[in-house]
Amino acid sequence: MIKNKNILIVGAGGFIGGHLVKKLLKDGNNIVASDIKPKEYWFQDFEEAKNFYSMDMKDISNCRKVTKDIDYVFNMACNMGGMGFIENNKAECMQSVLINTNLLIACKEDNVKKYFFSSSACAYNKTKQQDVFIEGLKEEDAYPADPEDGYGWEKLFSERMCRHFMEDYGLEVRVARYHNIYGPYGTYDGGREKAPAALCRKVIQAKREKKDTIDVWGDGEQTRTFLYVDECIEGTLRLFNSDYSEPVNIGSDEQVSINQMIGIIEGISGGAEFKKNYQLDKPKGVRGRSSNNDLVKKVLNWSYKMSLKEGLTKTYQWIESEMSQKGANLSRFTKS
Repeated sequence: MIKNKNILIVGAGGFIGGHLVKKLLKDGNNIVASDIKPKEYWFQDFEEAKNFYSMDMKDISNCRKVTKDIDYVFNMACNMGGMGFIENNKAECMQSVLINTNLLIACKEDNVKKYFFSSSACAYNKTKQQDVFIEGLKEEDAYPADPEDGYGWEKLFSERMCRHFMEDYGLEVRVARYHNIYGPYGTYDGGREKAPAALCRKVIQAKREKKDTIDVWGDGEQTRTFLYVDECIEGTLRLFNSDYSEPVNIGSDEQVSINQMIGIIEGISGGAEFKKNYQLDKPKGVRGRSSNNDLVKKVLNWSYKMSLKEGLTKTYQWIESEMSQKGANLSRFTKS
């Protein structure tokens, strides 16, 4: 357990970052939290933390303001969203390399002890992800490099930057490749949401509006694995506390198609079944993606426990509650 440390979390107003702040505060740490979003758009906002709102870490002077007297830095920040966003905003996604690079420079200058970078399964060679059901992606499958354009290249480049700061300057780094993290306190509308949240919202809306059809991007046969956010945080902290410094998958190996996930959500909703309007012209990403968890089990002696159905139930209930709030302003979850 990390305790009594001064910790900077960048991207603290985002989905995974907010959950990480909550956990590290609970464990008794002093948290400095920053995000480019203004206060009203943070998913979770904790008064116990020292919060920096509307702070753009692409400006290195901002990085230098928050790394003083810091023991550990967690970089959870990037400009990203679901497939609809990352396929149409590649230049914006790529600019996140500036956040990582500037933070590493500031950490080196201020003698930060350890640095965490949140990478992604999008860093993997996309030619290995062309079939619906694939063998899980192993960490070495990132090379030869051919990641998802834009967002995937940003993640792979930033991984290398972390490695070289460790090799050249002695900064301890840890890198996790996240595989489709989902759960409460994240965006579920507006264009940046990922598949689990988007599909929960669509089913809830269809039920309320008494519609018999939901829109599905692609043919619904594309496959992924999904990891609940609480388990993502546990895996992240286990990796951070370990001696392992190479990238590691943090994900589930419970591979499902989008159609199968819709079936699970329909069951959670009370058993309603909807017709599917398959939108073949919408962004779909790679055909199949799954996490191979052999390495994380070996080096961390850890594996996820929560089934997709259990995690989706928690997510569905949270989104349903949010959408039920009188005058709920969904835009607060969609600010870039």
